[in-house]
Amino acid sequence: MVNCCGLVSEKNEPVPLKSISVELQVQDHVASVRSCLQYVNEEERPLEAVFVFPLPADAAVCHFSARIGEQEIRAELQDRQSARDQYDDAVSSGQQAFLLEESEESSDVFRLSVGCLSPGQNASITIVYIIELSVQADHALRFCLPAVLNPRYTPAGDPYVNLSSGHRFEKDVELFLYYENSHQPSAAVEAAASAAQSGSLMGNPALMISLYPEFPADVMSSLASQGEFIFVVDRSGSMDCKMHHGNDAQMRIESARDTLLLLLKSLPMGCYFNIYGFGSHFESFFPQSVVYSEDTMEEALKRVKSMSADLGGTEILQPLKHIYSQPCYPDHPRQLFIFTDGEVWNTKEVLDLVKSHVYSHRCFSFGIGEGASTALITGMAREGSGHAQFITGTDRMQPKVMQSLRFALQPAVDNISVDWTVPEGVTVDMLSPPINTLFQGQRALIYAQIKGQSSGQTEGAVTMKYRLNDQPVTNQLQFTLKPTEDTGLTIHRLAARSVIRSLELEERAGRADAENIRRRIVELSVQAGVSSVHTAFIGVNKDSKQTVKGPLLQRRVPVPYMMPAFFGAPMGLCAMVPQMAFCSRKSRALQSNSMRIECDSMSYEEEAEPQKDPLLQLVSLQKASGCWELNASLAAVFGKTEDEVTNQKAAQVDGSVWATVLALIWLYAFKSDQQDEWQFVAMKAASWIRSQKPNGLSQCVCDGNVLLGCQVTEDMLGI
Repeated sequence: MVNCCGLVSEKNEPVPLKSISVELQVQDHVASVRSCLQYVNEEERPLEAVFVFPLPADAAVCHFSARIGEQEIRAELQDRQSARDQYDDAVSSGQQAFLLEESEESSDVFRLSVGCLSPGQNASITIVYIIELSVQADHALRFCLPAVLNPRYTPAGDPYVNLSSGHRFEKDVELFLYYENSHQPSAAVEAAASAAQSGSLMGNPALMISLYPEFPADVMSSLASQGEFIFVVDRSGSMDCKMHHGNDAQMRIESARDTLLLLLKSLPMGCYFNIYGFGSHFESFFPQSVVYSEDTMEEALKRVKSMSADLGGTEILQPLKHIYSQPCYPDHPRQLFIFTDGEVWNTKEVLDLVKSHVYSHRCFSFGIGEGASTALITGMAREGSGHAQFITGTDRMQPKVMQSLRFALQPAVDNISVDWTVPEGVTVDMLSPPINTLFQGQRALIYAQIKGQSSGQTEGAVTMKYRLNDQPVTNQLQFTLKPTEDTGLTIHRLAARSVIRSLELEERAGRADAENIRRRIVELSVQAGVSSVHTAFIGVNKDSKQTVKGPLLQRRVPVPYMMPAFFGAPMGLCAMVPQMAFCSRKSRALQSNSMRIECDSMSYEEEAEPQKDPLLQLVSLQKASGCWELNASLAAVFGKTEDEVTNQKAAQVDGSVWATVLALIWLYAFKSDQQDEWQFVAMKAASWIRSQKPNGLSQCVCDGNVLLGCQVTEDMLGI
């Protein structure tokens, strides 16, 4: 039997990565994560291990050390090539060495090289990083430890979270949350004392300001009815894997089909839309986006029902290029929704493409399953001024996607500016790129650095201005220039990470001063102690009393990462585990190639179609205009016969009005806990009923309540 959740050899024996422990500390909305990896060489010869693993894309890796027995080797950041050369020299001379470097292709993949472990020797590797936590729809904070370790953390949750490797967090998790006046942006301001040379980023107090806008109620009640909505769905073979490991888990492609049903039913009349599927190649439902109507919606739904994970590998760049080449419709802002479960190798090329079209569209991205690339998903949303969502574990895709649709339907917030008011002698340098967009209930972060000194006033203020529905809005936040406590360098390092990412984007844009930008990245990375694509952590055990002699063991240990069929496991079993390989000193290509492996060629055997969710059954029957027709299919959703439903209808009430009122009553009475999923369906239905101006509507609602055994009021239905 294959151990599909760990790292095993060809004989199904554990490989030298023996255990992983994680310590997580959360303060405000920043998490500090300390991961400890325990290695042991159980071979009879010296060993080099190469461990390829994911980290969150926006993590700032700020510490790397190794302990051999009682000897601790603390690594330092150096220029990447210099660190590699030093590692090669150390291992070639028989010294123990450790190298940690970020992938050049994707910022969420790291490679750890552990060199010259003597037979029977233990090594403990510690990696520390800090990261901003995302805010969920219910204002909880979400923390994900990718791949093998993937807990979900919320303020109300148990601080001890079971990890898939069987380990538990070693300490209590502390959590501090801000809850501000709901009519103004809430804010978090942190300052760190200087701890490095004067004049540097690390040598002056840094601020992180969190803006959390709440738009006026009249704005949120008048969602935009115009727009072009393009849905881009991964149809690679890996979409035939299950959403999670539970018995009731859907296939990913099946969940995507259900989600597209909700989206198509929720679109406003008068908009444009299209659906793309991509894998090794791509195809679209229509040659170009079409006007949303009953006919086009029904045609799209027929094609959605037949969508399968049959397009091979994962290549997202070409469909995006094709979409961006299509002209936009005037007064219909383009909204791009991208669904994928895979990692593309050319992540940075994809992000650069999205960024180059930021002024013509917004990009909403969805990572499906534990293996989705955080660099790709968060990067597309960030560069496309949209919003990213991850669907992992037992999460349902539909409510998260509908939340993003709510964002896409919001009026655009433009002309955003940030102004600082500080005492004479003090200046503020903005470290973050300009804010392009703001969404209701979503946080926007600004990093800034304070320079200079004031002998008198100790308060400052930051003012954010923007236009919403052509109306000016102003919000102001006060902060102190003299923090009462030393909070360390957490904010400095997050700010440095933000600056480094901006510089890397400039470098990839092909600017003439690319070499100078690279030099600035290396200097800032080394100064702040934060990893970058041009630096690496290097640690060498120079105090070892004896060098390791003899050739290093050359062995590749296959692991069940997305390819378990090679080991006799069922086809399509996608084990989300990191990859580990053992290699000679000759090449680093091994681990780069191994990271490209996907289960795109796999598919599950045909299974009996599960019983349809009543909510989806009801939604599938709605017309594009928002109404329902009175028929046997609708009656079956209510658990009634068509005659039972028809006989209760008042003579003067139109059949479609009666059917639509019943559908609304049923939603509010029996599916209130899923309102995030059907809110736009209900809004369209209520709007359609109001447009009909029916007589006897109050009696119609009363009769509907009697038929369905409910007590729902007209006000609740919005009619």
